[in-house]
Amino acid sequence: MRSRIYIDGYNLALDQGTGVATYARNLSFRLGAMGAEVGVLYGTRASPSRNELIREIAFFDNRVGDTGKTLRWLRMFRRSLMGPFGEYATRIPVTGNVISTTYENRMPHFDHLWNVENLFNLAHNSFKIYGRQISVRMPRPPHIMHWTYPLPLRIPGAKNVYCLHDLVPLRLPYTTLDNKRRYFRMNRQIVRKADHIITVSEASRRDIINLLGADPEKVTNTYQAVDLPRKFTDKPEDEARDEIRGSFGLEWKKYFLFFGAIEPKKNVGRLIEAYLSSGTDLPLVLVGKKAWQSDEELKLLFDDHIRYQVQEGSILRTKRRIIMLDYAPFRLLVSLVRGAQAAIFPSLYEGFGLPALEAMKLGTPVLTSNTSSLPEVVGDAAITVDPYDVRALTEAIRALDTDADLRNWLSLAGPKRAALFGPEAYERRLASVYARMGVDLSQQG
Repeated sequence: MRSRIYIDGYNLALDQGTGVATYARNLSFRLGAMGAEVGVLYGTRASPSRNELIREIAFFDNRVGDTGKTLRWLRMFRRSLMGPFGEYATRIPVTGNVISTTYENRMPHFDHLWNVENLFNLAHNSFKIYGRQISVRMPRPPHIMHWTYPLPLRIPGAKNVYCLHDLVPLRLPYTTLDNKRRYFRMNRQIVRKADHIITVSEASRRDIINLLGADPEKVTNTYQAVDLPRKFTDKPEDEARDEIRGSFGLEWKKYFLFFGAIEPKKNVGRLIEAYLSSGTDLPLVLVGKKAWQSDEELKLLFDDHIRYQVQEGSILRTKRRIIMLDYAPFRLLVSLVRGAQAAIFPSLYEGFGLPALEAMKLGTPVLTSNTSSLPEVVGDAAITVDPYDVRALTEAIRALDTDADLRNWLSLAGPKRAALFGPEAYERRLASVYARMGVDLSQQG
C-alpha cells in the first residue's frame, strides 16, 4: 500500500504562479516519483455538489450556478455544528469529461483532488477572530499533510508538516502588507503544534529557530529542487532565438533580464538606478507583475528625463533601454532566460532564490545578492554584491557587459552548481524528513 502524502493548493490556484506555486508543483511531481499517493487540497470558490460532473466542472470554472436551497442549508447546518474549527473536504473527480489542456502546465501531479469551498479565506478569517487553526476532515486522512505555506489549518489523523519559506514579514516588515502581530502569532502557533517544520535554506532555518523559538530538532532544511521541463530547456537554440525576436523584438545575448514580482524586497528600484548608471547599451528587460509599492520601485523610470527610455508592452518596436513586461508564458520565459546576456536578482531577502538557480541551470550568468539564503545557494557560481550598494551593482553590471571571459566562466559554473539542487538530492532530503514521521518512501519509488 502506498503512503498517502497530500499537499495544499493554496498558491496553485492562482492564475499566474508564484515562487510558492512552483515549490508546490515541483513537490507534487517529486512525491509522485517517490511512489507516494499524492492528493491536493484546494480551497476554491466552487460549492460542493452531489453530481460528480458538476464538481469537475466547478473545479475548472466556478460559474456553474448556485447550489440548491436544501444543499446550501445542509452545508450551513454542518458548519454550525462544526463551529469555527472544522470543515469537510469534498472529492473532485477528474475524469477527462472537462477538457483541461489549457491548465496542463499549471496543474500539479496528483492521484486525486479535494476541495473545501473558500477554505483558505475561511482559515485566515477564523484565525483573525478565534486565533486557532481550522481542522479539515476527510474520509481517509493522509499519512502526511505537507502544507506548502504557513496556513492556520490542520488535518486530524495526519502528521502535519509545514513549509515556512522565509520570515520576510518579520525580518523586513516594511516590504510586506501582512498584519505583523497576527503573522507572528500564527507562525508561533504553527511551529508549536506542527509535527515538523520544513524550510528551504539554512538562513531561513536560523530565522525560524531564533525568531519563533522553534525546537532546532523540529526544523529541517530540505532546500528546493531546480527542475525545468526538458521540452523547454532542450528547445533548439535557433527556435528559442526566433521566439524572443518575434515575441519581444530582442536579440540573443543582447539584453539583461530580471523576472519576478515588482515589490520592495526584490529591490528593483536600485537595480534600475544601477543599470542606468552603468552606461551599457544593452536593454534591461523587467518581467513581472506590479505588486505592492511597485510605483515606488519604478518611480525613477517616470522622471521626465528617463521616461522616453521606457517601453511598456510585449514587443520592442523602437530603441528603448528598459522594457517592462507584465507577464510571459513559461515556455517563452525559459527562452528569455536562455537568451539573456545575464540575469540580475538583487533581492534584499530570499528564503531560497529559485529564479537565480533556474537561470544558472540554463547557463545564463547571474548577478545576485550576498544576503539571506542567496550566498549558500549560488555559491561561487554567480556574482554576489551588497544589494543596498548601488555602486557595487553598477560595477557588476559593467563587468557582465564587457568581460566575455567572466560570462563564459559563469555560464559553465552555473549548471554545475544548479545540479547540486537536482530532483534526486531533494527526494533524499524529503524522504529523510518523512521517515522521522514514520513514513518510509524508500521502498515505494
